[in-house]
Amino acid sequence: MTHEKPASQKLYRTRNRYAKAKVLAGLFSSFFAILLGVVLGLGAFTFGYGKGASYLSNDPKTCVNCHVMQESYDTWEKSSHHDVAVCNDCHLSHDPIGKWVTKADNGFFHSLAFTFNDYPDPLRIKPRNRLVTQHACLHCHADFVHNMLPASPHSETMSCVHCHADVGHSLHSRVYPTLEPDSR
Repeated sequence: MTHEKPASQKLYRTRNRYAKAKVLAGLFSSFFAILLGVVLGLGAFTFGYGKGASYLSNDPKTCVNCHVMQESYDTWEKSSHHDVAVCNDCHLSHDPIGKWVTKADNGFFHSLAFTFNDYPDPLRIKPRNRLVTQHACLHCHADFVHNMLPASPHSETMSCVHCHADVGHSLHSRVYPTLEPDSR
């Protein structure tokens, strides 16, 4: 008789722990499901609201999804490159991996800067993107410029837009008059 009470108490404690563990697992699962739903919902809303699918295309109108790029789009429409090149041709790498890395990098930092209204006015191209643009110039105009390139691969060459600032964006120098000389 004395052995039954501790055994029943032990069984009661075990069942009590099991019930508590079940409740905690249920609460954790519910919390995780709600958190996952919120994250997926916000992600889907942001992707839809930001017209995320359009960024996978080659359409230049994608760049004016955000009004900040309107002047860049307008000046591109008036440029000499309007009929031969779109934004991705000049501002993305021409190799597939580099293209998507640059697209992801620019997409993230553009979203961040434009969402928090933290960007220079007028817009300035980042050094990395300036290099991508320079490589795009050299890629498309390789037949014309290969004799002008430095003999050594580590030698510097003058930036194409130093002399041809208005080629991709007509009136570039009037739209962006405060660009520093070394930003081209």
